[in-house]
Amino acid sequence: MRYGACMTQNSPQGERIAKVIARAGVASRREAERLIEAGRVTVNGKRIDKAALNVTRADRVTVDGRELGTPEPPRLWLYHKPAGLVTTTRDEQGRPTIFDDLPEDLPRVMSVGRLDLNSEGLLLLTNDGAIKRRLELPTTGWLRKYRVRVKGRPNDATFEPLRQGLTVDGESFQPMVVTLDRQQGANAWVTVGLREGRNREVRRAMEAVGLSVNRLIRTSYGPFQLGNLKPGAVEEVRPRVVRDQLGLEEPAETGKKPRRSRRSRRPGGQG
Repeated sequence: MRYGACMTQNSPQGERIAKVIARAGVASRREAERLIEAGRVTVNGKRIDKAALNVTRADRVTVDGRELGTPEPPRLWLYHKPAGLVTTTRDEQGRPTIFDDLPEDLPRVMSVGRLDLNSEGLLLLTNDGAIKRRLELPTTGWLRKYRVRVKGRPNDATFEPLRQGLTVDGESFQPMVVTLDRQQGANAWVTVGLREGRNREVRRAMEAVGLSVNRLIRTSYGPFQLGNLKPGAVEEVRPRVVRDQLGLEEPAETGKKPRRSRRSRRPGGQG
């Protein structure tokens, strides 16, 4: 497809090339910028190495020699990530990734944020880099909820520092919503809600109040719920819900039945 490029950096016409690449589902906007810097993008046959370029539909844009296709409508999927998978396209240690686990007929997707190796539950997937970036921004402020099993016998007061906001290793965590649900033998179940996604935030916060997490399940991300989705299954969010929740134009209807993922790809996943 000829998407086009306005070959002056100061032109107000068109869109930034990294955004165009992201909308085409090739990479996230940040990843697209890295592709450009690596010299893997051409405009009208000319290799570029800076992302400060606007593009229009007048000229030809290629990535790794492949011309950009027509941008797909923004789509969003719910995925029940099992424990034991890493949320990356490739893992240097050769561990299985979520992309080894997804159905083969799924288009190229990107994860919205991450869940660490031992965490499980709801992970959002999208074909649109702009949606990914938007949902990951702290300013979005969507509440993410987790069911957390901790070793120990906490009481409600144990979690007051988390509700007030605490600092761990010099990093400040925003106040969390924490509810003690029940004691189960040597463990307790807790519901945690937070509005940011720092690295291992729930685990580190629990450690700060003397508790160790031995199971962590994300149950919701903003309005999107894990519900009864089975581990490893993928379900597309209805286009109307995508439109209403994200303020987007309604994309074309597609199949939305839950699908079991298949570990038929080698570790390293899709790139």
